[in-house]
Amino acid sequence: MPTQRITDRVATSEPRFVEYPKPGPDAPNVLVVVLDDIGFAQLGCFGAGFDTPNIDRVAAGGLRYNRFHVTAVCSATRAALLTGRNHHAVGMGVTEEAALGFPGYTGRIPSSAATMARTLRDNGYNTMAVGKWHLTPQVEYSSAGPFERWPLGMGFERYYGFLGAETSQWAPELVRDNTPIDPPRTPEEGYHLTEDLVDQSIRMIQDQQQAESRKPFFCYLALGAAHAPHQVPPEWIEPYVGQFDDGWEAWRQRAFDRQVAEGVVPPGTTLTERPPWVPAWDDLSADERRLFARYMEVFAGFVTHTDHHLGRLFDHLEERGLADDTLVMILSDNGASAEGGPTGTINEAAGWLELNEDVETALEQIDTIGGLEANNHYPWGWAWAGNAPLRLWKRYSWLGGVRTPLVVRWGDRLAEPGGVRQQFCHATDLYATVLDAAGIEAPANVDGVAQQPVDGASLIDSFRDPAAAEHRTQQYFEMMGSRGIYHDGWKAVTDHVANQFGERAHVQGSHDFDTDRWSLFRLADDFSEAYDVAAEHPDVVRRLEGLWWAEAGRNNVLPLFEFPGSMAHMHPGAYPLAEAGVYRPGGSPVPVPQLPSQVGGFVLTAHVDVPEGGASGILTALGDRHGGWAFYLLDGRPVATFALLDGERRVAAADPVPAGSHVVELHYRPGRDARGVILVDGVEVAQGPVPGLVFFPNVSTAAGGLLVGRDRGIAVSRDYRPPFEFTGTLDRVELRSGAPDARPESATAIQAAVASD
Repeated sequence: MPTQRITDRVATSEPRFVEYPKPGPDAPNVLVVVLDDIGFAQLGCFGAGFDTPNIDRVAAGGLRYNRFHVTAVCSATRAALLTGRNHHAVGMGVTEEAALGFPGYTGRIPSSAATMARTLRDNGYNTMAVGKWHLTPQVEYSSAGPFERWPLGMGFERYYGFLGAETSQWAPELVRDNTPIDPPRTPEEGYHLTEDLVDQSIRMIQDQQQAESRKPFFCYLALGAAHAPHQVPPEWIEPYVGQFDDGWEAWRQRAFDRQVAEGVVPPGTTLTERPPWVPAWDDLSADERRLFARYMEVFAGFVTHTDHHLGRLFDHLEERGLADDTLVMILSDNGASAEGGPTGTINEAAGWLELNEDVETALEQIDTIGGLEANNHYPWGWAWAGNAPLRLWKRYSWLGGVRTPLVVRWGDRLAEPGGVRQQFCHATDLYATVLDAAGIEAPANVDGVAQQPVDGASLIDSFRDPAAAEHRTQQYFEMMGSRGIYHDGWKAVTDHVANQFGERAHVQGSHDFDTDRWSLFRLADDFSEAYDVAAEHPDVVRRLEGLWWAEAGRNNVLPLFEFPGSMAHMHPGAYPLAEAGVYRPGGSPVPVPQLPSQVGGFVLTAHVDVPEGGASGILTALGDRHGGWAFYLLDGRPVATFALLDGERRVAAADPVPAGSHVVELHYRPGRDARGVILVDGVEVAQGPVPGLVFFPNVSTAAGGLLVGRDRGIAVSRDYRPPFEFTGTLDRVELRSGAPDARPESATAIQAAVASD
């Protein structure tokens, strides 16, 4: 470019102007909706029998892909979707709860894999992310960052949602852009996360279009639904009462019959048999059947409620005349979840630690399921049913873990709308498809960094031609040791059972990579992976196993992930865990990874000034009644409540703290004789046993944190209702670890740390 001529006069100077990037004139708006833990048979247009009229109408005007595949857990699928690369190749071998010091498992998408959002933004799109993120390492959740792996650091211009694996639908841990915020309403005021996320999506699109309707947008909406906890207002559950009373086998058969009738599965598909670890419904007691059916009624209501609010977003696109020019993709990140275990649970975080309550205890709380008092997840019989006609579930490389619904709509650019496409495809393909639709080439360099090869390939040919040749002939799978590979119509998969959720005590298979057996399926003729033909084709098994090892080497899959050894290699944060911290009222929650370790005990010291007449309110609060602890004054008396995953422990002083300046302390001493001790000005005023593990996966996986001088959302104890702000003067609290190097390294705690996906 020639030198710009500048003189002392405007008339003789040469102006030059910034050139704004613009996509091609036919570049569509893009809306990607990611549902969570929705199995292959859990949408109406895929045979569920649930009411999902809004997703169904998108499918009726678009296409359903019945051989769409993901990675078996959410962080990994999201990374593959947004980068177009295989998940291990971008460091997302498992989830952010298991970010390790190995290339395929760092939990940190590298700068050599710029996201779809970054690429679209650099080519003239506005980009917005709403909902679940789960692509930031836990040690980077806090207000200290670093922020390059938050949505705004990965190419999005706007963000509203939650960073973690999951969160309460009633009281989520929210972030706007790079700032933690409180929900706009309380649970008692009728707040629900799904409704809020859709509201925010509509508002972002409206604002962007009103500012510049000629500029296309990319909206990535990743809902918390239908990941546990399954929580929904009761009026959405009521229509499903009694619909699941005849059990999971009967429901699975009806779903399969609908799938065949609607062409979602090919004629001649076999409905795979019930495995022995899923009990026959007729063998259950009447109480078990009543409880298990209720769990499913709540889940179905949750799905319908989600569809209803998505309908408002689809309506908005139509009302603004945007629907025909918007490429819509709706998918699930993995198959249905079995993390409720054999009997389901009122508190799923307890289930991760194999602390599922017995059926009698759960029945006493049956009316709370789906509401504020519960953190529920259904039994795994419903996960098996929800993946009809496939085997197994989330976390496995069997089709029940990696094959999920995909619905696509794009105005009149699709041939034979309402149809079913049968081309084998994968989450990595969505990146290439969006860029192809927008007329954008994948960049060779971004910010001077050479980009990794894109593993995905565009689906556009199949949009236009139902008989388009398959664009993908090979894809490896691996998740937590479960391995699989697809090649030219064949699929091989191992029988490895991971050491999680107590599944090795129930699910049949190998517990050691050296003894894993490869099964073989001819998917071209066997849609549901029903007939193992490994014995008839040992040469094909050997060839596919060799291909798997080659792909594992190319994509950084090794070393294979295994419990508990892998967790000894967690990727550290920028700084070692602090031994102590000082916190004052008025700030955002301080996330668990930034707090001193509490596993080996702690001392909490609060410096307060109590007015005449006494004081009440929160000194500190962490978590809620489903897992957490709080220290507060109740009618002036110091009280500590530990909401452990298997029950509540409460320690309370008999007398109020008198007026004046005081130091109020809570000591937690772990071990065989674990105790909570309360002191006022150095004098012990109460103590009591606190048996159990003070480790709260529900808090850490939701990016929850410590609050000072108030609580919010759902209370830790029924002693109070949030915010329960301290009515005296709280200068500061100090939290000191009793064992700074302590980590939750028991096998069960490790399971919890990586299980929320």
